[in-house]
Amino acid sequence: MKKLILAAMLGVSMWCHGQSVSSPSKEITLDFKLIDGKPTYAVMFKGNPIVKTSELGIKLKSGGDLTSGFAIDSVGRFLVNESWKPVLGEQSTIVNHYNQLTVALSQPTGGRRLNLVFRVFDEGVAFRYEFPRQPKLNYFIVTDEVTQFNLTGDHKAFWIPGDYDSQEYVYTETPLSGIDNQKVDMNNGIAMKSLNSRYRVQAPLMMKSAGGLYVNIFEAAVVDYPVMHLDVDTKQFRLTAHLTPGALGDKAYLQAPCHTPWRTVMVSDDARDIVASKMILNLNEPSKIDDTSWIKPMKYVGVWWEMHVGKSTWDYAGSQNAQNNQTGELIASGKHGATTENTKRYIDFAAKHGFDGVLVEGWNVGWEDWFNNWKEDVFDFTTPYPDFDLKAVNDYAKSKNIKMIMHHETSGSVGNYERHMDRAFDLMKRYGYPALKSGYVGRIIPRGEFHDGQAMVRHFNFAARRAADYKLMVNSHESVRPTGYHRTYPNYIAAEAARGNEFNAWSTGNNPMHETILPFTRLLGGPMDYTPGVFEIKMSAYDPTKKEQVHTTLAKQLALYVTMYSPLQMAADLPENYEKHPDAFQFIKDVELDWDDSKYLEAEPGDYLTVVRKTKGKDTWFLGAVTDEDARKSTIALDFLPKGQKFLATIYGDAPDAHWEKNPKAYKIRKIEVTSKSKIDLNLAAGGGTAISFEPK
Repeated sequence: MKKLILAAMLGVSMWCHGQSVSSPSKEITLDFKLIDGKPTYAVMFKGNPIVKTSELGIKLKSGGDLTSGFAIDSVGRFLVNESWKPVLGEQSTIVNHYNQLTVALSQPTGGRRLNLVFRVFDEGVAFRYEFPRQPKLNYFIVTDEVTQFNLTGDHKAFWIPGDYDSQEYVYTETPLSGIDNQKVDMNNGIAMKSLNSRYRVQAPLMMKSAGGLYVNIFEAAVVDYPVMHLDVDTKQFRLTAHLTPGALGDKAYLQAPCHTPWRTVMVSDDARDIVASKMILNLNEPSKIDDTSWIKPMKYVGVWWEMHVGKSTWDYAGSQNAQNNQTGELIASGKHGATTENTKRYIDFAAKHGFDGVLVEGWNVGWEDWFNNWKEDVFDFTTPYPDFDLKAVNDYAKSKNIKMIMHHETSGSVGNYERHMDRAFDLMKRYGYPALKSGYVGRIIPRGEFHDGQAMVRHFNFAARRAADYKLMVNSHESVRPTGYHRTYPNYIAAEAARGNEFNAWSTGNNPMHETILPFTRLLGGPMDYTPGVFEIKMSAYDPTKKEQVHTTLAKQLALYVTMYSPLQMAADLPENYEKHPDAFQFIKDVELDWDDSKYLEAEPGDYLTVVRKTKGKDTWFLGAVTDEDARKSTIALDFLPKGQKFLATIYGDAPDAHWEKNPKAYKIRKIEVTSKSKIDLNLAAGGGTAISFEPK
């Protein structure tokens, strides 16, 4: 305690020299200054400016803003160096090491106080606004932040539009000066769009400077606050925080004491440091679940892809034949996918091949008019269609030692879902469902709210907390993008919150570089349910008139199980398509989901990524390598393997004539004996990849 007090007093007495805090490695430095009463900060990396002097502050709806007129009350510093063990993760132990600077500010004229807290890690910096309990700031409304990121140049950027309702865009690669949402193809299959600014992009924003520095702007621990987008000054290269509004146009409703999420700036001269960073996780609170023994990884199949490719439908009756006008009863269309018999077929397949679970979408009534009607009461989450016998399905699954995964599509009617949530969770517990997949396709109800607003952030986090009360795991789709909250509630096992694999079935799809960018953006905040593993690449196999396809090779689909981290992984394709390629399917059966260690061997956003992971509690390793539209060759040293031990490497690679568009299903499998002294040549086709399993001999 004496050291903390001394540091605070010393900081005030030396204020004329400014306040700086450095990373444990001393390579990153953050400088804080008051300039004419306005709080500012700047960031340096190895002596080079990364963020030039940038303003900080909060705008309020009444009582004056917290942007200027400040004086310093005190300055505090301390160091944290600890480690912790995630329930599920890319590594069994995570180090949390940073230096912290806290600057306590006050407005002498307004009598209000604001604390700015800065943490500097070896990967980057983080800061947030804290509002202490005080007589002149109790309940208050935030109308905006003036948080700036004043960048040093026209960096190359990988961006998607700052849409309040969707992150399901293909990434665009341009300089900051080239950001322009009017140039984005809006014929992209996205169900809901709320885009109202030409120069607004979403965080995380991944960038690369002309000098070879990698810079990433993001946020962490978004719990009771709206999502932050970034307004881009394409001439001055200045980013300004933009908060998603609520139904009344306000941004956040708060009561002191409270704080905002962390704003983060990651920086390195090695792209591997960015993609491997655990800074976002470290900025979240530790787990609030005492007994986590029920939180387990799951590999699953399901009644899902067949609806996307047009083989079957979610609805029972069909939107044009919803009911018999005389009896009021639904008339079966004959194309419904979620039938008892069809589900049993997937259960048999899962049991035969060692999978953990089966997902069934379209099992419950309401799908006939669920989308685009802005309808309040679409689903009750408990009533099955006439051809889906809940008890029979679950009895059959139990007899095969298979867990069923529940599906809750809300159609965006969040109020309706919250009213039914406890009954829905009770139903899951009655039948032994350990996990659920939730969906939020549609305009949000309460009407006027956006997917990324404070009200919805609160809902998504509440759903995870409420599910934890029932010991249920949650996988949310069409939700806000994660910012590390799965550290606090590890039952929030995965989320979509980006453009997933399904877009390849019925839209312009995901270009080959898409999966090389997501690990630098979306996956920094948490695991993604990307649904890889599609073997029937071209949709013309289902309808000769279709031109859509998955923009990868088959081998790359295997590699995604390693490069796209998630403890919840789906083998997305149809059982019959896997049965045509049993040798390639073996990798999906073998690949693990929870890891002791992960090493990023090669990385360049938009170009390529190679990662190897060690299975938790076992001596097996799995490697995944992916590339963009360009073919690529590299040589990988296997020095990550334990010395003095022999391994059998099974290499699932692109065939010499493979190509994501011209010949996507051409692959070659070979087996070789290796040690830690060995090297393996990777030959990735255009849009291709390589997956390798290492088994100790």
